Amino acid sequence: MGKFVKGFLFGTISTLGAIAGALFAFHKVVVEPVEEQVERTEENRRRAHRKQHSAHNG
Repeated sequence: MGKFVKGFLFGTISTLGAIAGALFAFHKVVVEPVEEQVERTEENRRRAHRKQHSAHNG
């Protein structure tokens, strides 16, 4: 019975670790680049808006 419990716990911990690693990798590969693109787009919009207003204040 002891071997079964140890094996079950080890398997459970290993599975949870694999799931956590997969989620972390997904976040790094998919989510962060999308967030960076959105931030870049927003910054470009703000720059264009400032540039447009400064051109007309002449």
